[in-house]
Amino acid sequence: MPPTMDLNADLGEGFGVWTLGDDAALLDVITSANIACGFHAGDPTIMRRVCAQAVERGVAIGAQVGYRDLAGFGRRAIDVEPSELVNDLIYQIAALDGFARVAGDRVRYVKPHGALYNTAASSAEQAGAVTEAVQLYDSALPLLGLAGSELIRQAETAGLVAVPEAFADRAYSPAGRLVSRRAPGAVLHDADEIAARCVQMVTDGTVHAVDGLLVAVAAQSICVHGDTPGAVAIAERVRRSLVEAGVSLKPFAGA
Repeated sequence: MPPTMDLNADLGEGFGVWTLGDDAALLDVITSANIACGFHAGDPTIMRRVCAQAVERGVAIGAQVGYRDLAGFGRRAIDVEPSELVNDLIYQIAALDGFARVAGDRVRYVKPHGALYNTAASSAEQAGAVTEAVQLYDSALPLLGLAGSELIRQAETAGLVAVPEAFADRAYSPAGRLVSRRAPGAVLHDADEIAARCVQMVTDGTVHAVDGLLVAVAAQSICVHGDTPGAVAIAERVRRSLVEAGVSLKPFAGA
């Protein structure tokens, strides 16, 4: 059997008249859409539009939940009380699920965004809050997180469907974590380089860290950031390279 992989991107990250990324174009390339739920980006009109576009294309809808941080785009770590964070996450999942159902589908999975994603990758407390929110809302929802992270470990322990994820356009540390965006070279931009490393991750289960060493990556989904300059061209190149390598692309959560 040929290897199978999901290709996801962060969408719906505009706000009001402010637009970020080309959601419609990316939906023609990816298999799963992590749609912002209004806390780090997005608003009701954007959420409804992107959900409808995803359903039209057969793309799985995922709730991309984050800290209450519109000004910082959810990329600032916030010390939120776990019980409050659980409630914030349930609120976001439910909001997007409403628009997904209006469009004729439902939220298929949950993925943390930005600082919450990175914090939950190592913090047992924050990972526990994310896991609890998904359990309370719908324990059948898969939880998408960094391969080898605390979030994936806790999701598996709680009996949730844990889906490990790798990143097409982000640099990795020797420990298998994402390099901080503040560091030089943290975000990759060369489409050919990005596509080649994605094929390597899928076929070999490895990726080169910033120091050149090989790091094991066992992922079921690859993320291409929608806000990266040239995101559509990068996503198209990644998809083409994976298909040419014999990889079957389909959403891990169905659509």
